[in-house]
Amino acid sequence: MAGPRTGPADAGAGEGAAAYGPVPTGALSVTRTGDAGGQGPGPLVLLHGFTQTGASWAPVVEALHGRFPVVLPDAPGHGGSSGVRAGLWQTADLLAAAVAGPAIWVGYSMGGRTALHLALAHPEKVAALVLVSTSAGIDDDVKRAARRTADEALARRVESEGTERFLAWWLAQPLFATLPRHSAGLEDRLTNTPEGLAASLRLAGAGAQGSLWPRLGELGRSAMPVLLLAGELDRDYRSYAERMAALIGPTAHAGTVPGAGHACHLERPREVAAAIAGFWEGVAPV
Repeated sequence: MAGPRTGPADAGAGEGAAAYGPVPTGALSVTRTGDAGGQGPGPLVLLHGFTQTGASWAPVVEALHGRFPVVLPDAPGHGGSSGVRAGLWQTADLLAAAVAGPAIWVGYSMGGRTALHLALAHPEKVAALVLVSTSAGIDDDVKRAARRTADEALARRVESEGTERFLAWWLAQPLFATLPRHSAGLEDRLTNTPEGLAASLRLAGAGAQGSLWPRLGELGRSAMPVLLLAGELDRDYRSYAERMAALIGPTAHAGTVPGAGHACHLERPREVAAAIAGFWEGVAPV
């Protein structure tokens, strides 16, 4: 049974959400690999970050050596879903309809925020939850409004500059200082359109998202296993992971990826794959 929302669409999405109109049902582009049948674990659903696509998870998928059937959705505004316009609650509904649950949901950054919305809205679809470099939102109204203004400026920037110039600036930010260029997946990111990325910022950016910090306890009360990963060098997101784990309760565990920054799944894919597999081994039903 679906859990309640905090409000219509995403809190704070406001005019941007209304401007795009209805969301196409079942329009997400989804790639599936492996066998979803048999007696093995449920599917592993990997949700990518902003400017990426499902293909960005390839190094982690390779490191898992076929252990799980894998589902790789492209988020609204990205890759094969470039024409889809949806906020985070709407995206959670689209994903719940596209994936037969329960599944192991793994999300990085924007994908982690999406996975968190899905876990709250559709807990019956979640066998386990892994949030990588993820925050539960901005819990200060003034700071969230400022972020919404900044996200709008970024949306206009990508619309005016185009994807290639925008990505050159985006990946040069201090947040990605430890991400080697050869691991950034630039070719994959360049498949995105300026219009899609701008829509994603307006509808699913951190400024458009309401704070989910007060709702984290719901995950613990439903006994949902949760792993919160952050790079060792990503101090802010390590702090978020520890705070989120404390609010969820004893079913949650915060872990670090040694020697990695924010994009730890790209910098250390083998370590992230091992953390996911080890986590599932510890919580899987006997």
